[in-house]
Formats: sequence, structure tokens, C-alpha cells
Amino acid sequence: MKHHFFPRAGFLQFEILFGAPQANLDTVQKLIGRLEPEAGSVIVLPELWSSGFDYVNAEAHARETPAILAQMAAIARRKRIFIAGSHLEADKDLTHSLYNTLYVTGPDGVIGKFQKQHLFAYWQEDKYFQPGNNCLPVQTPWGSVGGLICYDLRFPEIVRNQVFRGADLMLVSAQWPAARLDHWRVLLQARAIENQVFVAACNSCGRTGKIEMAGHSMILAPDGSILAEAVEKEEALSAVLAGEAMVSVRDRFCTSGERPRPVQDSEKMVSPDQLISQLDPIRKRGGGIAFTNGCFDILHSGHVSYLEKARQTADCLVVGLNSDASVRVIKGNGRPVNSEIDRARVLSALACVDFVVLFGEETPLQLIQTIMPEVLIKGADWPEEKIVGAREVKSAGGRVVRIGFEHAVSTSEVIERVRQSPSGK
Repeated sequence: MKHHFFPRAGFLQFEILFGAPQANLDTVQKLIGRLEPEAGSVIVLPELWSSGFDYVNAEAHARETPAILAQMAAIARRKRIFIAGSHLEADKDLTHSLYNTLYVTGPDGVIGKFQKQHLFAYWQEDKYFQPGNNCLPVQTPWGSVGGLICYDLRFPEIVRNQVFRGADLMLVSAQWPAARLDHWRVLLQARAIENQVFVAACNSCGRTGKIEMAGHSMILAPDGSILAEAVEKEEALSAVLAGEAMVSVRDRFCTSGERPRPVQDSEKMVSPDQLISQLDPIRKRGGGIAFTNGCFDILHSGHVSYLEKARQTADCLVVGLNSDASVRVIKGNGRPVNSEIDRARVLSALACVDFVVLFGEETPLQLIQTIMPEVLIKGADWPEEKIVGAREVKSAGGRVVRIGFEHAVSTSEVIERVRQSPSGK
């Protein structure tokens, strides 16, 4: 069976000059001229190849990104190729938020992008950039591609999700240090083997500040075999991507298509004592805990959006759920509509919720003090000085995040609509 696919994949490995976009662009043009890529090829560049991690001037570099992408499109059009590399991206809402974004550019301009999902705190990325959302594959005339940026490589679920959604080629843009070269090579091969997918990975070489980069950009086949590999110096290489090889590997068994879900969501429903014992190992590994609370009587889209945003603030989200008795105190007779067990079970089925714990007190202060989360979440309609537990969490070094509801809907409104609706309609 003939597989319609990119004819070749390549990489341009070079030393990134710190804060020097034009000099780095000159290097890219030189290496593309040296490589002479075949029409239809996809060429990968290193992470933040035009600027490096120039945090001080990051916003200025982000403003230059559209112009650099236009130059990439001009090269892609002239050579009839596709170019993928990461740049700084400014938030369109003008909130001064920055993203580390892998753009895929073709002859007609940018056709898709991947924002870095896992920020490398060891290099202080989390202090300057925002994490991106889960990214879907990018459709190209030659097939579907996925994307990773450096530290993302350590999180196999990103690749698995993108390959499950159709990606047959993973593009990796990185600045990976020489001290962890063995990890780079092993992880690239693992991502190829476990997903039976082609991988084209470009790393930088030389130095970034005081750190020596590993080089060793690679092209890998779906069985993990290395089709091309650079050494530690500047290099431009490419390799043929034989789509039939992927079909042959997947004909025997196809791990990328298997996605069983053995998890029982009801296990997320825990007592306070169980919660503490389960949070302990998460914290020992450096994971941050976010906490929010509420009645969540009739779960609606506003709740779900709020909880998704809450989960994005930390590595784990605990939801404190008012017991039936406490809901009656707050909302009056006739509430809750759904019992505490039913409400807990529905919440636990949300992927963004990690634990659900009941509390019977008028406020969750005792529970907050017991957990002492790194992040305390509440609705944006609450001023911080009135948020229960805010003072205690901040005194312990945590932070308070206020999240607005995206959807103008409330449980009370839902109940009122049901009451006013004719019976049976």
C-alpha cells in the first residue's frame, strides 16, 4: 500500500546567537542552500532559533515573529518546502502573555502551530512564558504532523494524543543540553517506537550562555531506527521518509490506535484523610496542588469551563464539595437538587478534576488549612479579601487566582427554567 507522505524530512542544526534574529536568519538561509532540500520536504529548526532565550527582550522578539514568519514563507515558497521552528508568540489579547510556539510554515504561509505545553522551570521558562493548550495535529498537503518543543519530549501523552488524532510525523524543536544527551537520544527513539511514528528532531549546538548544547539532531523511523543523525557541530541533513515502513510496522500491531481507559473515576472521591495521603507523594515529586470549592448542584458549562481553568494553574486540582447539609444552610430548603454522592460522582468524571472531597462546615477553611494548597481558586466575582483561606494560603507562600465564568449561566437559573417549563417539555 502506497502511503502519501512527505518525501523527506530534514533539520538545520546550528549555534543560536543570543538576541540576534538577523544573524540567525542568515545562518538558516545558508544551511538551506547547503542542504538543497527536495520539493515537498519538511525542515525542522531549533527551539527559539531566531532569538534564543533572551528573556529581557522577549516581548520585542515576539513582535518581530510575524515578520520572520513572512520570510520563512518566502523561503518555503521559493524552495517549495515546509519549515518548522519555534518562536516567541505574543498573546493576541494584549495581556503581555508570551508563548514558546512551534510554527509550521509552507509556501502559502503559516499552516499551523504548537504551543509549548510544559515549561522548563529549571531554566525559569515558567516565569516568562505561559503554557500552551493541548495541541491537535496540523494538516498539510503531505499528511498530518504533530509537534513538541524540547521539554515536552519528556511527556509521552502529548505524542500519544497527537498520533491518535492522526499525526504520522512528529516535529521536535529543541535546545537540549549536552549534559543530558543520552536522554535526548533515548526519548526520541522511545516516542518513535511506542507510537510507530516518524520523528524529525532538531536541536541546537554550541553554547547557550554557559550551557553546552547537545546537537545530535535526528530523523527516526517508526521502528525507532535512526535514519539520520548529526554530531555536535553545525550540520544540515535530511532523510527519506518511506511511508510504507510505517504501514508495515502498524500492520503487525498498532499501539497508536489502542486507547483503553482502565481508570475508575469514582476513585477520585476521597475522604480528607485519604486525600492527604494521596497528595503527599505528588508534593514529594514537586507537584503543585490547586484547590477550589462549591456546591456544583446542577453541573453546567460555566462550572466546567471554570474547573478547566482551575486545573491549568497547577499539577493537580482538588474540589471541595459542600455536603447536602451545608448546601441547605447556604441555599435554603429544596436544595441541593442532587445528592452529595451524585454531585461528587459527576465531578469526578471530569478529566480536569483529580480529587473530590466532601466538607460539612459552613466554609472550607478547615479543609484548606489541612491541605494548604499552592493555589487557591475562586470566582472572579469574589474580592480577594473576602475569599476564605486566602490569607492563610498566601502566608504559607501560595497564591490566590480568581477566575471568571465564561458562560452566563447559573444553577438557580437552570432550576427556574425547569420549574417554568411545561410538564414533559
